[in-house]
Amino acid sequence: MDINAYQERIKYNGSLCPTAETLRALQAAQLLTVPFENLSIHSGQPISLNDEALFDKIVKRRRGGFCYELNGLFAAFLRALGFQVTTLSAGVAHAGGGFGPEFDHMTLVVTLAERWLVDVGFGDSFREPLLLDYRGDQIQGERRYQVVSDDAQLILRQRDIDGEWTDQYRFSLQPHVYNDFVDRCRYQETSPESHFTQGRICTRATPSGRITLSQMKLITTTRSGGRQERVLANEEEFANLLREEFGIIEQLDFGR
Repeated sequence: MDINAYQERIKYNGSLCPTAETLRALQAAQLLTVPFENLSIHSGQPISLNDEALFDKIVKRRRGGFCYELNGLFAAFLRALGFQVTTLSAGVAHAGGGFGPEFDHMTLVVTLAERWLVDVGFGDSFREPLLLDYRGDQIQGERRYQVVSDDAQLILRQRDIDGEWTDQYRFSLQPHVYNDFVDRCRYQETSPESHFTQGRICTRATPSGRITLSQMKLITTTRSGGRQERVLANEEEFANLLREEFGIIEQLDFGR
């Protein structure tokens, strides 16, 4: 792990001491700079779940990725700084109820004086780590979060300021490694049933909200609920926005 290169990638110049304050700052910095994106899937680039390949993609080539990639490499970075990190499997909540299978999502727990739920790979979610063992509301901006018990598992829940509680994902505290996620990652990468194969997405947090490229649409949102959408004119505009808003200059062939 090249710590200095990773710091530069996420534009972070603060403390590297393994404390809760550092952890909060690092998660926030990553979410503001490294996009959640599935562009490799739509440009015929195979996804490799190992630190070397992910460092090359995310840091050297200045790309983003989806949960297995973003949380996997962030875990390696945190470990290099001296944090105790556990990689966990989660099942993502379905809109109609229930949860997806094991290894549907990768999330992290960092153990300091307290245990923290950490996630830089779940799109529009919590900006700073959440206390894993606290069962009350945890407020971040216009949103509230809860980590609630469900028999032997835990559920992450989210509520907007005027909304209802919605489940985000369910997880256990059993540790896992990259190889445990390979089969499900391959499904997400290749199956016509996977929502990642349905269309291109590239999204990252901004200080005031979020900016997203979804297929040929540019969407900007604010944390207070504002939303603007614009349909793009062509692929050239798509590529320009990848460069200007997400720092992705790599030439990607979406005709494959």
